[in-house]
Amino acid sequence: MLERKPAARRRSRLVTASPTPGTESRGFRFNPSAKCSSLVRIPCSERPPVLTVIDLHKTFATEDGPLPVLNGVSVSMAPGDTLALTGESGSGKSTLLHLIGGLDAADQGQILIDGTELAGLDDAGLARVRRDVVGLIFQQFNLIPSLTVAQNLAFQARLAGRHDARWTAELVERLGLSACLARYPEQLSGGQQQRVAIGRTLAARPRLVLADEPTGNLDETTGDAVLDLLLDLARETGTAILMVTHSTRLAARLARRIHLTKGHLTEAKPDRSAE
Repeated sequence: MLERKPAARRRSRLVTASPTPGTESRGFRFNPSAKCSSLVRIPCSERPPVLTVIDLHKTFATEDGPLPVLNGVSVSMAPGDTLALTGESGSGKSTLLHLIGGLDAADQGQILIDGTELAGLDDAGLARVRRDVVGLIFQQFNLIPSLTVAQNLAFQARLAGRHDARWTAELVERLGLSACLARYPEQLSGGQQQRVAIGRTLAARPRLVLADEPTGNLDETTGDAVLDLLLDLARETGTAILMVTHSTRLAARLARRIHLTKGHLTEAKPDRSAE
């Protein structure tokens, strides 16, 4: 592991994502009777950022020498923002999500979640952020094999003290999991496990969702329904969504798109022709 260098004083460009007014989702409609829909709404322009990343650097040590992955990455998200993160395979997209989620440490730069800087937290503090604020949806399902689907779905929300049977029931319906609640993960297909992992994260009602290819194991119709759910959640409750995707069609449905290449982020113009 390379030594962490002291933060250099430089001005970095902050890519700010904001939701597009009037953006409509397709497919299932969000159930306004769900408890999370009754939250008091404050215009996004009046809310502080839920995520601020400033001048982030990350280099990995390899047998061939240092491998820079992130080089001065900066981005900010307000509540309700939906942001697609694109880039070639190996460009550092998953690394960036791991750093924001507190699963790895940057060599330089700042990450603030709800105004709290991650670098100042110990392991217990980082775990609290992941429990209370950030929801992680990664390509590895990480379901608990000894728990049923119903128990897996409720697990994270119970840890956070926010289990809501009504909201969980809506997620079950939206994700098409009603017929397999009593099954165990080993009895599910890959697509079903992916949907359980998504439901488990959303059941805890995080303020920021970090999703790494959340539709990668799903067919197009189911993938669209999952994205509908994420967009509805952002619009109805102010949850910010940062989603890694290789699909230009799916990326076009989010309010903003940023592209990672050679360690740098650039904001891309939305490609609405892909819709």
